Amino acid sequence: MVKETIRTIGTIVLIVFLLAGCKTPARVGTVDVVEAKAHADFFDSMQKQAFRYETFFARANVDLDAPGKSFSSRVDIKMVRDSALQLSVQPLLGIELFRAEFTGEGLTIVDRMNKRYVSESYAALKGELPVAFNYYNLQALFSNHLFIPGQQGIDRKQYNRFKLKQEGSAAEIQVKDAMQLLYTFMADGEEKLLSTCVTDQSERYALQWLYTDFRMEDGQPFPMLMDVQLLDKGASAGQMKIYFSKIQTNIPVKIDTSIPDKYKRVTFAQIVKGLTDSKK
Repeated sequence: MVKETIRTIGTIVLIVFLLAGCKTPARVGTVDVVEAKAHADFFDSMQKQAFRYETFFARANVDLDAPGKSFSSRVDIKMVRDSALQLSVQPLLGIELFRAEFTGEGLTIVDRMNKRYVSESYAALKGELPVAFNYYNLQALFSNHLFIPGQQGIDRKQYNRFKLKQEGSAAEIQVKDAMQLLYTFMADGEEKLLSTCVTDQSERYALQWLYTDFRMEDGQPFPMLMDVQLLDKGASAGQMKIYFSKIQTNIPVKIDTSIPDKYKRVTFAQIVKGLTDSKK
């Protein structure tokens, strides 16, 4: 069950990509010397460093390397904070071939190549999706935020949920979820989030999300490269790199929720089975 949970967290993100000229912002360095702070002061600073937005639009190039499949595509990423996250895969000429939308209640996946779609609530997917990991945590991964598994946000009273180790070149932050999966976050000397890693109790399976190439966007640092890996015994079992090329915040963002009438509705399990069968 734990192994499947780790894989499903990765699948929620990677499944989108399996199916389907701006001024260069100033680079921001990371500070590799950690000076110890009081527990609450550290997290106050980290919350202050978190990328701020109400709406978010990004254009990115995504490279996917999974067993038996490699894929590269342009992807548009749209977020309305605490409401919706949409990924639109557009390999050629801006033509959408695949779309995935996540909200606090459920997910919708539209596969234009095969004229099919999935629309399910998280409650209906119980047993197929992790219990603690939720929409708000997925939103946090894409926006370089610290999070508590299964929670919508972090208030000051919840800082004691985290174990904090401040030494060396990075601060280590850890918290466990209801299934005893371990979430490890690393931050630099300015409390910028550098990575998120989810591991099972045996430490065999892991999802690792690295943030690099920080640049100033709207007056605040944002990682222009996100490197996502599924790990099995420390070896890569799939990798996705997201190269951001354009970011805009706090502009009107339209989330397209339309589904063509003739598309066939399928289940999330059928989508996953189809991907598994295609690799054989």
